[in-house]
Amino acid sequence: MKKVMCFGTFDNFHPGHKNYLEQASEHGDELIVIVARDKTVEMIKGNTPQDSENVRLGMVKNSLKDNNIKGKVVLGLLKNRFARVKEYKPEYICLGYDQQVNLKALKDFIVQERFFCEIKRLKSYYPEKYKSSYCKR
Repeated sequence: MKKVMCFGTFDNFHPGHKNYLEQASEHGDELIVIVARDKTVEMIKGNTPQDSENVRLGMVKNSLKDNNIKGKVVLGLLKNRFARVKEYKPEYICLGYDQQVNLKALKDFIVQERFFCEIKRLKSYYPEKYKSSYCKR
């Protein structure tokens, strides 16, 4: 069974997020979605999400269920941002087209943990319309 992992904030859940999850799910048999914690989002983006981490978690779970995507949705961990990668050891990590990630740190972590994992950058979905910074309430 091939595991695929993706992660994000998923604030103001919109069709671009849904498409991201659908694209990611096409790369394997099980999708593992890591939803960023409120404190992590604040630290990285400099502001708190409009929706709480539990609301965002529920939105992503509902999206997987509504789209018949096999997988699980969990919150990220506060102390080690890559701990969930180590825990699930996915064959693929899918990143959003504009997702800001320290690729060197992620690749170094995968090598350090000694498992195979390919990183894929997914396509945008109407970025002029469905981008979280445009979809604020």
